[in-house]
Amino acid sequence: MRSSILKFILIVSLALNISVIGTAGYLYYKQSGYWISPFGKKMEKGRFLFEELSLRPEQLKDMKSRAIPFRAEIDHMRNEITQKRKELIRLMSGDNPDVNAIDIVISEINVMQGEMQRKIAVHILEEKSLLDKAQQKKFLDLIENAMTQGKQPGCPPPIEQE
Repeated sequence: MRSSILKFILIVSLALNISVIGTAGYLYYKQSGYWISPFGKKMEKGRFLFEELSLRPEQLKDMKSRAIPFRAEIDHMRNEITQKRKELIRLMSGDNPDVNAIDIVISEINVMQGEMQRKIAVHILEEKSLLDKAQQKKFLDLIENAMTQGKQPGCPPPIEQE
């Protein structure tokens, strides 16, 4: 009797461990297939916003070759901002928070976000300059839509006018 209860507990424990490991693996796999665009829009890793334009093959190739290092740079900056936000939470979690240290970290986050926005704006202008007038309009419309309709972390949803 005692042996069968022990076997049952072992089987249940093994099933739980396998399900937890399987779930963690699935979530990692699913998450690694996406990236967050500079506008806060969740996209598949191999996709780019500009692919929705009617680009000539050489334009598409040229934009992709610049987009990959740009995306890596923005992701790096976003990770640095996330680390600063974690530092901010850590500072605020203390029993006697240091308001000056909190202000410094907030200022650092603001500077980092401003630099990231400047890099995004410069990149957009560089890409825009390679397009004809019709493509430029579509390109800017795509960006505007991504910025206003996309889910941007930390930003309230756009206000709809009646």
